[in-house]
Amino acid sequence: MRIVLALLIGMVFGLGIAIAGMANPAKVLNFFDVAGSWDPSLLVVMISALVTTAIGYRLVFGRLEQPVLDKTFNLPVSRAIDARLIGGSALFGIGWGVTGFCPGGAIPALGLGYTETFLFVGAMMLGIVAARALQTSILKVQSV
Repeated sequence: MRIVLALLIGMVFGLGIAIAGMANPAKVLNFFDVAGSWDPSLLVVMISALVTTAIGYRLVFGRLEQPVLDKTFNLPVSRAIDARLIGGSALFGIGWGVTGFCPGGAIPALGLGYTETFLFVGAMMLGIVAARALQTSILKVQSV
């Protein structure tokens, strides 16, 4: 049941991204081109997502003591701004600015069939595997 719901939620998210035009890297890159052909539509999408999320969080946390399909809410507890967070954020931003893809836009864009999208998603997967391997090796070194 959890997998089916996760798939449905992902499909709704991807549909929203596609309808908003955020699966198109050129549209996203135009958002970053503030001195040229700036397109503010990504800002509208982000603000809409923040408002929707804030309302959703308020409704869920105000009415439920636990999630419907789990025993506890799995929310981040760390508020530390450390080198790991800054480094990961910088890599994410550089990748987004260079390619016009973020993970949320790239996965729905796979359906468009462009080679660049498949290359980006492949590189993203390799990056995830490399980051996890690095994190695991760092944790092993720290525990010794």
